[in-house]
Amino acid sequence: MEQRPGAGARARYWFDTTLARGTSALVGWLVLVCLAVVVPASAALVWTSGHAPATLSGKVAAIWHLTGETMRLGGTTGSPARVALSVLLALVALVYVSTLVGLITTGLTERLIALRRGRSKLLERGHVVVLGWSEQVFTVVGELVAAGANQRRSAVALLADRDKTAMEESLQSKVGPTGRTRLICRSGPSADPAVLALTSPATADSVIVLPPDASRSDADVVKALLALRATGRGGDVTVPVVAAVRDSGYLLAARLAAGSRGVVLESDTVTARLIAQAARRPGLSLVHRDLLDFAGDEFYPAAHPSLAGREFGEALLSYGNASAVGLIRGGVPWLNPPARTVLEPDDQLLVIAADDDTAELADCAPLVDERSVAGPRPPDTRPERLLVLGWNRRAPLVLREWGRNAPPGSVADVVADEDEATVRAACDSGDSGDSGDSGGDGGDWTCVALRGDTTRPETLAGLDLGSYDSVIVLGQEPRAGEPPEEPDTRTLVTLLVLRHLERRTGRELPVVTELTDDGNRPLAPLGPGADVIISGKLIGLLMAQISQNHHLAAVFDELFSAGGTQLHLRSAADYVVTGHEASFATVVAAARDRGECAIGYRSRAEARRAPGYGLRLNPPKADRRRWSEGDEVVVVAGEGRRGAVRSGGLPLPRRTPRG
Repeated sequence: MEQRPGAGARARYWFDTTLARGTSALVGWLVLVCLAVVVPASAALVWTSGHAPATLSGKVAAIWHLTGETMRLGGTTGSPARVALSVLLALVALVYVSTLVGLITTGLTERLIALRRGRSKLLERGHVVVLGWSEQVFTVVGELVAAGANQRRSAVALLADRDKTAMEESLQSKVGPTGRTRLICRSGPSADPAVLALTSPATADSVIVLPPDASRSDADVVKALLALRATGRGGDVTVPVVAAVRDSGYLLAARLAAGSRGVVLESDTVTARLIAQAARRPGLSLVHRDLLDFAGDEFYPAAHPSLAGREFGEALLSYGNASAVGLIRGGVPWLNPPARTVLEPDDQLLVIAADDDTAELADCAPLVDERSVAGPRPPDTRPERLLVLGWNRRAPLVLREWGRNAPPGSVADVVADEDEATVRAACDSGDSGDSGDSGGDGGDWTCVALRGDTTRPETLAGLDLGSYDSVIVLGQEPRAGEPPEEPDTRTLVTLLVLRHLERRTGRELPVVTELTDDGNRPLAPLGPGADVIISGKLIGLLMAQISQNHHLAAVFDELFSAGGTQLHLRSAADYVVTGHEASFATVVAAARDRGECAIGYRSRAEARRAPGYGLRLNPPKADRRRWSEGDEVVVVAGEGRRGAVRSGGLPLPRRTPRG
């Protein structure tokens, strides 16, 4: 037999149904509850008062008076009409006051919500505007904060189509304290000129346009640049702009939209080039990171008229605490010019130094020990074997960049859990059939596609790891429904299995790993010959560096271009006799004789020690150390292009000469 609900359950149900009738029911219940409390309390006060009326009607009137005052109903006594009018006036006053309070509250709430959303216009000058939200945002903002640390007043304005509070919390957790730099977030689409105007781009020092993490990211970048043009005077961009696109197909459109003062980077191409270079010399990403962040030594123009008439090769040994890497002639940089190039009176030297005024002249030629200079060694032209584990949109670019300098007969094996036709198509477009326009000496190489899950031990165990000269581990593109950290998780699993197989075979491979989150770098199980490329981080560093030093755009354009002057890590045995002590000035002189500029070294003995991992850039020329077989020298090498500024580059400004 079904049990009937009790009285308490029926009472609660009846109460719930009355509340469901709307506002009138709520008001009625509120009045009843108030009267149930106020009337008995008023009666108690009247009956216990020493001055209470003697008659019952007088006491009832006193109770009504107290009740009316408490509930703001007037409390007037007398005839019924008089009492009714009193109650009516009280209700009108109550409605008026309640409505007024509601309107004021609504207005304040809307204003607070607008402020919370970041819709007020900035009244700043000399600030940096960052448009968009992507994996580079934390790197860019962090570097801008570091750049503003020595300034009395600096500001960074961030505009993205995200919640303002969420942006502030994310930046606070990832970037940390901002010191003297004020971080201002505004919410809204950066492609809307009216919203973009809130950041006051016309009064900014520079604007950085980040590619959003979306399928149409490059189109959004172009739209943001067009919106920036719409906010400028005369329909043109009047402020220096740094932007990045992934697909080279959007490069021309982005550069046209950015205008003559804009610099547009190909983020995927630059990242792929760095991965391919690091595959041959792991550790190269450390060099780029050290040169690009604001914490280490950087590129600076240096004017010393006393060097006029001397050769560039002599200038390499004319600084004790700076490293010359090129010269600036007519406002245009010329990296690694021939050592016999004679410096003209108006030339400036391009140096790597701690600050723009720290490069001091010092004759370091006496520090060179000619007996410690190593003799020439024959170049290694044997075919290379590369193993690529994983696949993403940058994989075809990585293969193409690696193949540019691959010796004839080289082989690249690609193991990926990807459609085999996709991998084969990329291999066919990047191998020997494409060598005619590759711009390098390579091209006669073969790509082999293999299907397999790189996180499975049996997949890697079936490979002859000992036969490969280098290994590249690429992070897979996030699949639909997967969390954003899933690619890095799969990469870490692959590295763990790979490291286990390395120990079992007894051979450590040069492994280059691509990760998306810099926080996962300490988790990566890597050997001393490994390197980590944080996709997006180096691009973020590059964008921040150019935004603060726009005159260096042409220098970075040359360093990160294909076939131009580039940074290299080369064996120290190519420069000095290993097992003996020699000064760094000796290394510089040996590199000069090879047509290169030495700017630092990496010690193999300290390759595992964070945070520098054995790298030291711009050491004093007088520093002496014992060079071992595993040490490497950082050099700027390649045929520098004199007087040619590529698209997106800008000439360098003149600086006041120092004696």
